[in-house]
Amino acid sequence: MRRHGLGWTKTTLLAALVTCVATPAFAATAERRPFGTLADGTAVEAVTLKGANGVSATIISFGATLQALKAPDRDGKIADVELGYDDLQSYVDRPNFWGASVGRYANRIAGGRFILDGKTIQLAQNDKGNSLHGGTKGFDKRPWRVVSVTSGPTARVTFALTSAAGDQGYPGTLAVTASYALDDAGNLTIDYDATSDAPTIVNLTNHAIFNLAGEGAPQGALQHRLTIPAARYTPVNAQLIPTGVLKPVAGSVFDFTHGRVLQDGIRDGTDPQIVFGRGYDHNFVLDAGRTKEPKLAARLEDPASGRVLEVLTTEPGVQLYTGNFLDGTLIGKSGHLYRMGDGIALEPQLFPDTPNQPVFGSARVDPANPYHHRMVFRLSTTR
Repeated sequence: MRRHGLGWTKTTLLAALVTCVATPAFAATAERRPFGTLADGTAVEAVTLKGANGVSATIISFGATLQALKAPDRDGKIADVELGYDDLQSYVDRPNFWGASVGRYANRIAGGRFILDGKTIQLAQNDKGNSLHGGTKGFDKRPWRVVSVTSGPTARVTFALTSAAGDQGYPGTLAVTASYALDDAGNLTIDYDATSDAPTIVNLTNHAIFNLAGEGAPQGALQHRLTIPAARYTPVNAQLIPTGVLKPVAGSVFDFTHGRVLQDGIRDGTDPQIVFGRGYDHNFVLDAGRTKEPKLAARLEDPASGRVLEVLTTEPGVQLYTGNFLDGTLIGKSGHLYRMGDGIALEPQLFPDTPNQPVFGSARVDPANPYHHRMVFRLSTTR
């Protein structure tokens, strides 16, 4: 009996050793929990992805919304660096696109109309006669289905949504997925995919608004330093619709090619573009254009905390929005009042109003030509 017991112990130890060697260390985790219930009884869930370096992301199924993004500063102190709400009802009652997956077409379409295959398509108008972020009930205002949740070297959650033909005026039934994946290096990768049964247009992005000092930090985010690898941007008219010009940034407050502090240009009333946007609310033409693999679109740094956010994308543009319409009337997380400059949005995208401006390229999606956009929020620190 003694020998048998000793043999069993050796065998068990050997098996355990083999298992340990053969199985990779699963540091990143995905945790699923309820986040509330909509008026029609639909349950909304939250999935929190956690990496080994202290970065975590919470995504809710309402709007496939990035509800929180937490990251350490240079001293290891964790803070939530994204504006938003603590509860579901606030997202329903006071929508503001914070962290949401926006579509079918992110940003603005002039007059809410465009021509596709010789036919004029009229969309829902929800922004001074224009269509903004998909219309009156865009993808940000709908419950998505949770398709899968997995832990592993990369923790991941995938959501799905079906948009019927005629939804907000858009042609074609569109099947959409949004997949969030967090690794142990602090990379939050978002994949947007869509297929349509008829020709249509698609432009999907995430509308997170960041303050790397921590959401609600009294100093706001205008002391952040921003770099954008773009020698040109798309000026807008008074309705924030691009004029069609690709204007050089050189010599203007729109030159972020070598980095600049946001507050240095945001109140320059001598620039009519700043007046139109009430600050920065403009699309930048990325030097790399549209690419197969994500490339750098923007680098945002908070010198005080040392936190750095890099935004990467496969799309040709990135919209810079400095929270110009936040006026202190919206109460966000932890009871914080959000004001102008309290957060910065960096939205990778096709250019605004592309369906009406052929010089910008094409937003067309066909049954044989599905849509894909990969973007990355990469968090790190600097001394």
